[in-house]
Amino acid sequence: MLREDLGLTGSKRGCDLGTCGCCTVLLDGVPTLSCLTLAKLAEGREITTIEGIAPPGGLHPVQKAFVEKGATQCGFCTPGFIMTAVAFLRDHPSPTREEISRAVSGNLCRCTGYVKILDAIEAASRAMAREGASSA
Repeated sequence: MLREDLGLTGSKRGCDLGTCGCCTVLLDGVPTLSCLTLAKLAEGREITTIEGIAPPGGLHPVQKAFVEKGATQCGFCTPGFIMTAVAFLRDHPSPTREEISRAVSGNLCRCTGYVKILDAIEAASRAMAREGASSA
């Protein structure tokens, strides 16, 4: 429904089995596999896709860090990783690398060794902490 009916193509259609994480969206702020979620169960709830996390004309700090750290290769898994990271960093603003690794363990990447992905999420965490400190 997201891709075909609403034209929100950022969330990828990967495995259709809930094993790759490419289709991750936020449902009421919680990372959710859209391939396993019936549209009827999402009715009346807040759904955030990769298209909805950035401020107008810019990038979300996690998106920016993925670009700066070269955390993509083919980019197919990137939206799922970013959505998972956005929710995780919201709830865990200063995570360890091990905590980040566990948080994204449901997202699979077939191109990278995950190092740059973890680097990007760490960098985003630091950037978000600086932004929070500068806006306080």
